[in-house]
Amino acid sequence: MATHTVKLRFYEPSDATALFEAARESVREVHPWLAWCHPDYAVDEARTWIASQVEARDKCEAYAFTIVGDSDRMLGGCGLNEIRRPHRCANLGYWVRSSETGRGVAWRAVRLLATWAFRDTDLERLEILAATGNVRSQRVAEKAGAQREGTLRSRLLVHGEFQDAVVYSIVRSTWPVSR
Repeated sequence: MATHTVKLRFYEPSDATALFEAARESVREVHPWLAWCHPDYAVDEARTWIASQVEARDKCEAYAFTIVGDSDRMLGGCGLNEIRRPHRCANLGYWVRSSETGRGVAWRAVRLLATWAFRDTDLERLEILAATGNVRSQRVAEKAGAQREGTLRSRLLVHGEFQDAVVYSIVRSTWPVSR
């Protein structure tokens, strides 16, 4: 199984078609855990979302990155959201297009994002929430070096149903920025 060079860059308006294609390819695997990636996902939704993320980044409210590989191919996405400034804490999320799973893309992207966060922001704590049924996402968090802290009951609302979630953390004091 081949691995890729994995890089992060902020989303740009020109990424809408690539995001649409990656999302549509991945609906079956991603939709159970992330409601935005649905069977009728449209390129206009990708355009609107990217525009909202550029605005959120300008306001330091969220930081969305596309994960790119060889030849700048979109492999998925990751980012920081739900930033809680008084506590210098944010959620860290990720997804990888179906044709690229199992190649180490997600855990390497998490490491790159954590390093970026601790180098370029004042955030102290990053949290990863994975539904208890989303074992692949839990493995990614663990392989990336996040610390499992416990299970939060009814923490995620997906498709109108509450799900328990495992919470992981990455904290500045234990994260080597040079990773």
